[in-house]
Amino acid sequence: MNEELHADALETLIGTLGAVDHRSVEWNNVRWTAYLIHQHLRYEYPGHIHDLRQRLIIIPPERHGSQRLVTHKLEISAPIAETRRETDAFGNRVIHLDVAYVEKAIDFTAWIVIERDATLGPTRLPAPADARYLAHTALTMPDDAIRAVAEMFRAENLSPFALAHRINTWVYEWFTYEWGLTGVRTSAAVSFGMRRGVCQDYAQVMIALCRLCDIPARYVSGHLLGEGGTHAWCEVLLPDPDDDTHVIAHPFDPTHGRVPGMSYLTVAVGRDYGDVAPTSGTYRAPYSGHLSTRKHAGVTALEYFSEE
Repeated sequence: MNEELHADALETLIGTLGAVDHRSVEWNNVRWTAYLIHQHLRYEYPGHIHDLRQRLIIIPPERHGSQRLVTHKLEISAPIAETRRETDAFGNRVIHLDVAYVEKAIDFTAWIVIERDATLGPTRLPAPADARYLAHTALTMPDDAIRAVAEMFRAENLSPFALAHRINTWVYEWFTYEWGLTGVRTSAAVSFGMRRGVCQDYAQVMIALCRLCDIPARYVSGHLLGEGGTHAWCEVLLPDPDDDTHVIAHPFDPTHGRVPGMSYLTVAVGRDYGDVAPTSGTYRAPYSGHLSTRKHAGVTALEYFSEE
């Protein structure tokens, strides 16, 4: 895989961004799709800062089920003292950047080319499912109210797959989407009590309920076409009925009450938001910075299944 795009090829791809209107696509009949993501993050500070240590998780893995990373390019507006790339314990692509000095602002701009092939099937992982996805975390720790709902679900004696669908629908109907009430440090118990939140809250409440029902569940960070920011949903890890050596990662989006399809692009997975935060870091200065983000994800080409 090429780490960078040539300038002329990049300009051509940017020119085709959004060439296919995602709203007109018959997503249930799509066989193959190519996407271009343009993502920009900018930190601004009241004055200069020193010793910035930045962590970025914005580049997808090379493979995730039917999704393949074709190529990508990352630009940083300040001179970089050191860059380290690694794959973390969850299989995510992590970029660590050390910047000695920033005058007043620093920009991170990524261009990412992805393709998806629906014929490749779901995401499969070696069995058994990772035990970390059954353990509660600080952000998914249930309270008595969540435990009571989980007991209601357990009493219905549904199969794990049917129960995951049931929880997905229930969380969608329970919550009201409202921006500004919660943040990245808001726990599932707090947002559950308010019955309001954004996609990360929906996802973390569903994860908490699934884990209480002995269903391994993980947090997914990525992009949904048509949304301006990053999106969050869940995957539950259930045995592959055709291969007992593997489990299948079944995606669910409780924010929209549906099963994610070809209009969803995965960037990272983890136990909760903290494992997959797109940007985080530390620096030396007596004041706080301000983060602004801008993103556009578009379809550049697609093919439908033949009607024959």
